[in-house]
Amino acid sequence: MPAMRIFVSMRSVLPILLALAAISPALAAADDSAPADRQDQATSPRQHLDTLFTALKRERDPEQANIIADEIREIWNDSGSATINLLMQWTDKAILEKRNAAALDFLDQAIALKPDYAEAWNRRATLNYALGNYRKSMEDINQVLRLEPRHFGALAGMAAILDENGNDELALKAWQRFLEIYPSDRNAQQQVDTLTNKLAGNPI
Repeated sequence: MPAMRIFVSMRSVLPILLALAAISPALAAADDSAPADRQDQATSPRQHLDTLFTALKRERDPEQANIIADEIREIWNDSGSATINLLMQWTDKAILEKRNAAALDFLDQAIALKPDYAEAWNRRATLNYALGNYRKSMEDINQVLRLEPRHFGALAGMAAILDENGNDELALKAWQRFLEIYPSDRNAQQQVDTLTNKLAGNPI
């Protein structure tokens, strides 16, 4: 993706960061009440996801945490609809073949058919980011986080866009929210250290 700086309205960013700040106590409460063993059988897909997020927050080994994160991504990827899943497969194929217009069309169709499916919004945010359409990417990221505030991938995307626009303080807040959910991610830890030192005026 070419290096470029595209203005992103902070009016669209600040509300979601405030909302993320508000869920921190709820995340902590969920961590206290959820079972520690992620192998426990959950009674519903949502409860299973909650159990995985609790395990992710508690896991300090990066490799084990990555296994848990992959399980979470696998759940996110399954829309529960054969039609939507097929559209997502077509999207992946189109992206590999560099047919970006077709990929965007497939994602638009998936979102229209199932607007509460966060991963379709996330995939479109990722593609728009790759195409340099930061404003559209941020709009999609905001929607992902409304549907799933714990979506660490969307938070990483938000932080990247804020960083590209030179909004270091907001980028730092996004990475800090990421680490509340996924504390053992080494890249996020490094980003927080780098931004903290930069904002403090220390040599990087």
